[in-house]
Amino acid sequence: MKSLPIRLRLTCWYFAMFASASTLLCLTSLWMLQRSMDEAEYHELQERVDDVRVVLDHESADRSPQQVSSDLAAIYNLKDDGKYLQVRDEEGNWVFRSRRMTEVNLDLPSPAGLPRPGSIAGFRQGIHHVLTLAFPIVARGRHYSVQTGIALDKSMALLARFRTNLLFLTPMMILLAAVGGHAMSRKALRPVAELAAEVRRINDRNLDTRLPISTAKDEISDLSRTLNHMLERIENAFASVRAFTGNASHELRTPISLLRTEIEVALFRPRGTEEYRATLGRLHEETVRITSLVESLLSLARADGGAETISIGPIQLSHLLQQVAETWKSTMNQSMLDFFAEIPDERIIVLGDKLGVQRLLSILLENASKFTPPGGLVRLYTTVNESQVVFFVQDTGFGIAAEHKLRIFDRFYRAAPDGGTSGEGSGLGLALAKWIADRHGTELNVESTPGCGSCFSFRLEKVNSTRPASTSLGLLWSNSERQGEVSSR
Repeated sequence: MKSLPIRLRLTCWYFAMFASASTLLCLTSLWMLQRSMDEAEYHELQERVDDVRVVLDHESADRSPQQVSSDLAAIYNLKDDGKYLQVRDEEGNWVFRSRRMTEVNLDLPSPAGLPRPGSIAGFRQGIHHVLTLAFPIVARGRHYSVQTGIALDKSMALLARFRTNLLFLTPMMILLAAVGGHAMSRKALRPVAELAAEVRRINDRNLDTRLPISTAKDEISDLSRTLNHMLERIENAFASVRAFTGNASHELRTPISLLRTEIEVALFRPRGTEEYRATLGRLHEETVRITSLVESLLSLARADGGAETISIGPIQLSHLLQQVAETWKSTMNQSMLDFFAEIPDERIIVLGDKLGVQRLLSILLENASKFTPPGGLVRLYTTVNESQVVFFVQDTGFGIAAEHKLRIFDRFYRAAPDGGTSGEGSGLGLALAKWIADRHGTELNVESTPGCGSCFSFRLEKVNSTRPASTSLGLLWSNSERQGEVSSR
């Protein structure tokens, strides 16, 4: 079922709230008026009873019941003719009875039969509604029952007019509740509508625009801050994609242009076998470079898209380093570098993704081979503590200037040995290495001194093993006649 719009729901909620409050106010007002009138009528009846008590108290003690009755008749027949009053003594004799009470012929209990607060009753006489109060009193030492009444015609007419007015006001109250609810919902949602209008004006060409934040610390200001943070992240993502696309296009354009140039030159005129072999060698070098660049781009794209997965599991450290050392020894020899790999105890097991760690070490070794002059040294070794294994790739190359240390892990950033930014490679290797380290929950650190070399390091968690111990080996491949020699350490 499709839900109602927020504005309509707010209108309904405000309408229900205002209508309920108005209805409750009307019913409460009617009840309070009824109660006030009942209390006023009760006090009026009590005052009449008190008047009778005062009159009886002023009678002389030697007056007989007949004389007292005559005195009351003389007073109340003239004063209260047509009203409701009757008085009875404790022997059951009528002391006074008005004409209307005589017509109704209401029975009046003895003083002993009446409760102390009195007894309220009502009756109807023709078109009149009458409320009576029967009350026991004591005057001159004698007990009397006094019953007095009051017509309710005025009170009932007042209540009827009040109820009629409320009934006529009900449609107006409902209409006002609906209009007020709609106005309140529009006012409540106006800041949201303004934010929505501002957001609709933002596109990929003005992502630097930010939404206004109100000075009030409320939900709207929190929403504005949240949207601004989101816009900032989107802007950074767009900038990163644009920079990535531009840099990737630039990096691919150069080798492709070289390939086209070499092919066009080779096709310009017939050449000898050696010339074609030289041309094919250069083309092969460029295709290798393009392949490496495309693989790095695909890896970073898969990493950004979440498709590049890391599977953490136990890795035998000695076997891992042995494979990496065997893979890179020929490359180091071709670069005329001494390559030293320290193979640790076979019992040591670390947690990580084997292919990912191999790729991370390969990137660091490739970086060391590029920026270490011939005759230099590259070392691959580890240090082990109780819970972690620290990997080191150290070289005696050109080093990294201080102003480049914070940016060498940025994509397509290349620092040249002379301090510039036009070094070898595509500038993607260290960015990919940092991503692999981050996915392993570790940090890729670098220490470097210009002219003295660099040392990259990262940590992996160690797993306890019960395998028997073996001797740690140091493998050295030099660019001299001792290539491939294994020396025990």
